[in-house]
Amino acid sequence: MEHTFIMVKPDGVQRGLVGEIISRFEKKGFYLKGMKLMKVDRKFAEKHYADLSAKPFFKSLVEYIISGPVVAMIWAGKNVVTTGRKIIGATNPSESAPGTIRGDFAVEVGRNVIHGSDSVENAKKEIALWFPDGAVNWESSLRPWISE
Repeated sequence: MEHTFIMVKPDGVQRGLVGEIISRFEKKGFYLKGMKLMKVDRKFAEKHYADLSAKPFFKSLVEYIISGPVVAMIWAGKNVVTTGRKIIGATNPSESAPGTIRGDFAVEVGRNVIHGSDSVENAKKEIALWFPDGAVNWESSLRPWISE
């Protein structure tokens, strides 16, 4: 089963969207395998976004992520990385379709509510960074009713 990393960013937490976001992933048939509410420090945020360090928006992105608590999660399921990105919507909310998280709740790129791994490889890196002890090992009894 594939895993992905999803983070509700500070604006999503402050706006009370955590439950809605969890609900959308659960309703799709994905399994929550890890979750924590945490305040991210600067060094950790810089490590998470290291691949964007040369971008002009890097400093403001780090400031945004450390501005308030985030909810970090591990989700599991068939094609969860690709499907999770579809549930989330385009990075730029104005390009996100209605029905996606960003299409429904975000207005600006700089306050786009949620982060989701963009590849299986990056999901593994992000999960290792945010959840060094790994995912919780459990399986839902609903699994046979969701996937073959």
